[in-house]
Amino acid sequence: MIRILLLDDHAVVRTGYRRLIDAEPGLQVVAEAATADEAYACVVGGGIDVAVVDLSLRGASGIEAIRRMLARDPGLRVLVLSMHDSPGYATQAMRAGALGYLTKNSEPDEMLDAIRAVAAGRRVLSAEIAQALAGAALDGEQLLTRLTPREFEVLRMAASGEPAACIADRMHLSQKTVLNHLSAIRQKLDADNDFKLLRLAARHGLVDLGAEAMC
Repeated sequence: MIRILLLDDHAVVRTGYRRLIDAEPGLQVVAEAATADEAYACVVGGGIDVAVVDLSLRGASGIEAIRRMLARDPGLRVLVLSMHDSPGYATQAMRAGALGYLTKNSEPDEMLDAIRAVAAGRRVLSAEIAQALAGAALDGEQLLTRLTPREFEVLRMAASGEPAACIADRMHLSQKTVLNHLSAIRQKLDADNDFKLLRLAARHGLVDLGAEAMC
């Protein structure tokens, strides 16, 4: 039996996934979480083989959740199931330790097959993500690969308008550490001011400029 954790901040979405997964022989949802902190607590409790993770969460994103969960349980397998189809998100999710990445446009059977594949230690990419990554490599659009997953998360939050103190609280870091990350990000991306950093983040799909940040 493959024991599964669902991490998504929409209860209706989790309910749909649970019904689909639990109907399959050999698969069972044993835990659900709406935030990165809740997911980490589930992993601490043990008994999870595969985490199916959304990246868009309130607070720390799924990328930070992946990093923290795998730091606690390196044997955990992670499958990302996200609305984000940009190569930046996919690259950073894989760097954080995800084995699979599907978009939410994927067919149900594709998700079920991907759960079994990552449980067996195999890497899985949906067709859209594989094409996006290949296109980015050909076009030289790999600027965000200069960042670590944690720097990527700090950039995403900062570009959304969140202050350093709020980012520090959500990521369980000191404010000084967050400011140091922001300084390193500016250097790595050759962005000498916040406006350039925001434009770059928007261009790579990290931020919705119409969204309002909440601490």
